[in-house]
Amino acid sequence: MEPGPPPAARRSARRNLLARHASVAQRRVERLDATTRALLWSGTAGLLFVVLNSFLRYLMGLAVMLPLMARSGLAAYRPKNIAGQFTRGGVHTLGLCLWFIALPHITIADVTAIGFTGPIFIMLGAVLLFKEPMRWERWVAAAIGFGGVLIVVAPKLTGGGGLYNLVMLASSPVFAASFLITKALTRYERPEVIVAWQSITVTLLSLPLALWHWQAPTPAQWLLSLLCGLLGSTAHYCLTRSYATADISASQSVKFLDLVWATLIGWLWFGDAPSRSTLVGGVVIAASTVWIARREGRGSRR
Repeated sequence: MEPGPPPAARRSARRNLLARHASVAQRRVERLDATTRALLWSGTAGLLFVVLNSFLRYLMGLAVMLPLMARSGLAAYRPKNIAGQFTRGGVHTLGLCLWFIALPHITIADVTAIGFTGPIFIMLGAVLLFKEPMRWERWVAAAIGFGGVLIVVAPKLTGGGGLYNLVMLASSPVFAASFLITKALTRYERPEVIVAWQSITVTLLSLPLALWHWQAPTPAQWLLSLLCGLLGSTAHYCLTRSYATADISASQSVKFLDLVWATLIGWLWFGDAPSRSTLVGGVVIAASTVWIARREGRGSRR
């Protein structure tokens, strides 16, 4: 029996095979129209955000990006509009503060339902600020996707929370404003610069609150925080690439897929069996996303 190739040769062959597959996948993606690519970037961002929020991020997001910044040189990450970066960071920090104030006092179902008002605010802002063409397909896809969300969360809504439900609702237009500023920044900033400066600005602006409530993390918590930083920065990069690729309003219908990701992770990781309403709502959401992707693809080709 002849000896097989040495381990180093096998590892090299596997790396080459993976590189070829990645190259083929990249070429196939590049052949897609801009709107479909934007939907893919946005959908990937949503999946990463769901994974992130299933565990526990901005200082660690910056720590994860520091090696990339050092490799390219700090000059490559110097923004063209520092005021715009800090404005975006300030708005996003305000949204986070509202979100964390309300979170302990209302149910996850209420958080989910209220959070899905965000795409509506973003689509309205895109029309008013960027004069994006709001074709009827985008409104229909958003309405169907939101309807799917209601199918899932309506049986779980408690009706309690009062003031804190309003605080959570107030965070949605604030986050929408943050993402609209991101869309404006993509006109002259690279996605990686925007993501790096989001980590920098949110870290600086939220530092006083972090010091006020500081508790020393355990080694395991430090590792989880690094994981959160990696997931958060990657998700924001995907989201920013989506905004840079196509109209921000075109990518909002895929936001409702976040509920599908959350349901799958809850089932596979935490053993939470999805209810019948969750399965029906997930089918509605997925159908609306596939439909708008196909419509947007045809529109782009025309």
